[in-house]
Amino acid sequence: MIDWDDVRYFLAVARGGSVRAAAERVGVNHATVLRRVAQLEERLGAQMFEKLPSGYLITAAGEEVLELAEQMEASSFQLETRVFGRDQSVRGRLRVTLAPPLSTHLLMPDFAEFARLHPDIEMEILSSGELANLTNREADVAIRVVYDRKTLPLNLHGLKGPEVFGGVYMSRDRLAKTRAGAPDPVRWIVISIHGIPDWAGAGELRTTQVPFRVTDADGQIAAVRQGLGITTLPCFVGDADPLLTRVPGSDLHMYGTLWLLTQGETRKTKRVRLFTEFIADRLAAHAPLLTGQRKSRPRTKP
Repeated sequence: MIDWDDVRYFLAVARGGSVRAAAERVGVNHATVLRRVAQLEERLGAQMFEKLPSGYLITAAGEEVLELAEQMEASSFQLETRVFGRDQSVRGRLRVTLAPPLSTHLLMPDFAEFARLHPDIEMEILSSGELANLTNREADVAIRVVYDRKTLPLNLHGLKGPEVFGGVYMSRDRLAKTRAGAPDPVRWIVISIHGIPDWAGAGELRTTQVPFRVTDADGQIAAVRQGLGITTLPCFVGDADPLLTRVPGSDLHMYGTLWLLTQGETRKTKRVRLFTEFIADRLAAHAPLLTGQRKSRPRTKP
């Protein structure tokens, strides 16, 4: 009989292209991956990979196994979600994935309140630039800004939230100096991989052609607070920051719509239902800030 764990390691190598990538993906050491793949090859009597200087190339036999292995994986996930969906306990782990700015600048007080209301739920906030896969049970709930509803996977259940707008911001001190007659043009502060969005304009300000580049949102916010120039931010970040103000004459831009996403049977569990209902209510309260209609963070309900 084939061991499902051996198949998991085979899939990790096939998808990662190397034993090292597979080990990082599964969270084990290099030797364990090699041993598991060797066990599968011995069981099936065929070589799954050809080792090349550039990595591991799947063989013809491996290609045949890959299709069946992916079917096994899908069946395994379906079994897990059905069993998980019957779990109506308010105990256990709840994993929520969302972009770092939403967590840091908007929803962390709400997450903390939910945790206080339900102390037996072990919350795990997956706040990173990469989207966790709900279908593969990498997270239970996703909070995402969606630009086109048609891009949502059909197997996900979605609860539509408010729209999210962004604007152009600078420090209040820098604006005061500019209005006082400071002659120097301002710089654009940009995240290197993004640059200046097409929609962004400098409004009434004169800008230099020399940008100030950073690699992440934290650096971007720190730089604009220091009066280095102007930058684009979501309204829920820029409007809520007492050190910042919108650039006079600049426009707002819609980034997309917030969606609360869950998958299959998972959404039927009590802790997932409690969380999505709670956060949907909080997102509705945050709508004026998210859309740029309010200049401070709305107070949470007692």
